[in-house]
Amino acid sequence: MHYHEAAAFLFDLRRFSVKPGTDRVEALLAHLGDPQADVPFVQIAGSNGKGSAARLTESVLREAGLSVGLYTSPHLSALAERVRVDGRQMTESAIADFVEAVRPWLIDRAAAGEPLTFFEVVTAMAVREFARRDVDVAVLEVGLGGEYDATSAVDPVATAVTNVSLEHTDVLGDTIAEIARTKARIAHPDAPLVTACEGEALDVVREVAGEAGAPVTRVVGDGASEAAGPDDSDEDAEADDSDEDAEADDSDEDAEADDSDEDAEPDERDEGADLTDSDAEPDDPPAFAASYEGRVSATDAEVALAGEREGTYRIPLVGRHQATNAAVAVALADRTAAALRTDLDDRDVRDGLARATWPGRFEVVDTAPLTVLDGAHNPAAARTLAATLAEYDYDDLHLVYAAMHDKDHAETAAALPDAATAVTCRPAIDRAEDPAVLAAALRSAGVDRVTAGDDVADALAAAVDRAEAGDCVLLVGSLFAVAEARAARMRTVRERTVRGVDGAAHALDTAGVQPDGIAAHRDGVDHRTLTLRLRGDRAERVAAAARIVGGDAALGGLGANEDRGAGGEHVPVTVAGTVAELRALVDRLAASDGGGLGGVATDIAASVGIDAPDGRSASADDESAPEFPWSDRTAVMGVLNVTPDSFHDGGRHADLDDAVAGVERMVDAGVDIVDVGGESTRPGADPVPADEEIERVVPTIEAIQSVPAVGSGDVLVSVDTRKPAVARAALEAGADIINDVTGLEDPAMRSVVADADCPVIVMHSLDAPVDPDADPEYDDVVGEVVDALRERLALADTAGIDRDRVIVDPGIGFGKSPAENFELLARCGEFAALGCPVLVGHSHKSLYGAVGRDADDREHATVAGTALAADRGADIVRVHDVAENRAAVDVAAAANGALRDGEDPE
Repeated sequence: MHYHEAAAFLFDLRRFSVKPGTDRVEALLAHLGDPQADVPFVQIAGSNGKGSAARLTESVLREAGLSVGLYTSPHLSALAERVRVDGRQMTESAIADFVEAVRPWLIDRAAAGEPLTFFEVVTAMAVREFARRDVDVAVLEVGLGGEYDATSAVDPVATAVTNVSLEHTDVLGDTIAEIARTKARIAHPDAPLVTACEGEALDVVREVAGEAGAPVTRVVGDGASEAAGPDDSDEDAEADDSDEDAEADDSDEDAEADDSDEDAEPDERDEGADLTDSDAEPDDPPAFAASYEGRVSATDAEVALAGEREGTYRIPLVGRHQATNAAVAVALADRTAAALRTDLDDRDVRDGLARATWPGRFEVVDTAPLTVLDGAHNPAAARTLAATLAEYDYDDLHLVYAAMHDKDHAETAAALPDAATAVTCRPAIDRAEDPAVLAAALRSAGVDRVTAGDDVADALAAAVDRAEAGDCVLLVGSLFAVAEARAARMRTVRERTVRGVDGAAHALDTAGVQPDGIAAHRDGVDHRTLTLRLRGDRAERVAAAARIVGGDAALGGLGANEDRGAGGEHVPVTVAGTVAELRALVDRLAASDGGGLGGVATDIAASVGIDAPDGRSASADDESAPEFPWSDRTAVMGVLNVTPDSFHDGGRHADLDDAVAGVERMVDAGVDIVDVGGESTRPGADPVPADEEIERVVPTIEAIQSVPAVGSGDVLVSVDTRKPAVARAALEAGADIINDVTGLEDPAMRSVVADADCPVIVMHSLDAPVDPDADPEYDDVVGEVVDALRERLALADTAGIDRDRVIVDPGIGFGKSPAENFELLARCGEFAALGCPVLVGHSHKSLYGAVGRDADDREHATVAGTALAADRGADIVRVHDVAENRAAVDVAAAANGALRDGEDPE
């Protein structure tokens, strides 16, 4: 089965009405062999905050060394986002395999009058995937309520009810007590239950948990009764039938709002939290009290915890309400780790909280002007959003507003912050409100300058264009709009490497094109070939335009189905043509009447290297861009490990005299950069404390300054580290570049690099050191690594890191199979789509074992790989043997024309 068939089948299930109960999903799981029996689960319910709490909990548990599954809803642009293992979303091939296995059974059930819903089937898919991938634990975000939610088909080892408010009263009950009872019934015997509930809700949770035999842990925090806010998937969620208990009919399958779509205004609670409150009993203090310490960067805040753990912790979620979400997550992670007999130290908690990014929920995507994407779509969420935005200093506010037709536009508009201008828009969904109606609501709320637009990406671009650098642009009102805006900003046009008919077929296959499409189009995509993802209607328009100008195009994924873009899926489109045809395509798209195609035209022009529709020359040099060794040729980075256990040269340069001599040899051989490493990232290597790593690298960096080429700056010094303290010390000692094997995952590292304004290498890796037991799965390793690096570059941008100083590294040897590593090597030029230089680090790595080269016989294979990488577009090669690889780089340069005008390839 192909992915487009599987996804279309799943989305079609949204036409079935939801019925309370877990018997249907339990029957499906039984049909699958009861995979839930093989996985410990954590289940998180609540009116607000459960999405953030789930993501924070998952991140902390992963830092403890566990393999962790995460199931959340809704998705922004791809169904696979809902199911993640160790941070990576489920592959399209795994989705297709699942649907192929269950489709006959589901059809028989539907024929018998007992159909399963989309959410029930996707929940079962997640459970099966977690069992198939043999995770240590999986975190499940409840869809709606608790007792009858599809996620309650599992027996959890720990649970949480974040809070309870009046919401979905037609389904869950008319009172706080009734809703609390429904949610608390996820309690399981002997499984700890964590809650931030207060008052009557807390009393009910305790009662229900007591009946179930579940011990209750209570946390308190700033804004506890509003602990979700507009940045949580919960309150913002424009969910499909993740409204698991909702009385949905066919028109409601895309219903905006899951169980946190509350319109009740939360109680305000501005006072700081302490270890006692009005709900506490003298002998029942909370396990944690959390207080919000405020914003520390454009994207991050700090919270202070008191109780079982003491300290201040950084989180990538801004807003007072997030303090309570963090407290719930830490308490839940502690109890889950105890149930699994796993140690959870404070470093795990600190790093896990700091790295738990949550895209699309009060997401800052730019700082000049401050640009925020948020899905707040009801008055309560808008008020919380306004309070969070008040933490930022800006001049004028420019709104971009979209909403579904069944929302309270007048009250929501009135609750938003005061705006100088506004543009309304309409995401590509039937339930979206007419922008003219939204414009009228904003005018009634007091916004004088309102424009009724249409396309979301165009509306956001218009607002950014009219804003000054000190202003704020806020896109708000719908997660569908957030998804479209985010997809446009993150869009990457990759030029594919196509070599003959077989190469064309491979390019189409990895772009999701079905077999008959490959046969139809492979002869037409054997020249300049581009791949990008677009909203379904746009993908079809781009493909049609490409054919009109004489090129060819093929749609993958759901684009191969009549229901293009169902469920918010973005469609992969592969476009091919001569440069002249692609230039004609760019002109045609730029001349189209709106619809977001102008931005697509600009992106395609940049990828191909032709003049943009706005007249900007693709060949114009940026005189302000810094000059580096890799600016106009492939640079050679030599490895200088000062570790006893590195896989190739461990111990060789531990003595300072040996290190200096090693650098002198590298300089004589033509090195451009020396990369100093004080901690091995080889499989199974033991982590090195920061102080010990500093003691290794700082004296080395200082000593090699005695080498004239290094001291003069002709040869740059890089430090290979994942620790901010080591990076800071190395820069102070004279290092020029930070080489971060974790890809700026740590916000503190982003701050160090931004403050130093130094070049940084952002590598794709799943674990550092490499976990030899990790077995990640990819559909298209190059495309997925590009997407992952794009997300990290977005974090770098908002941290204030100059993009001209960022280098990307696809991470050969880090969480990929030999075949995938060779694919990265062969297609390394495609990473130029990210707009950054590309580093290839392949030297002496295990991929060469797949071609018969043992660990002590990989020098020649490495040189061959270097020549290939340099020919395919690598800007830097990182190697151990400088002389041999310098020669390979120079030969590749000469073969590609470096000597035609009498140039020296060096």
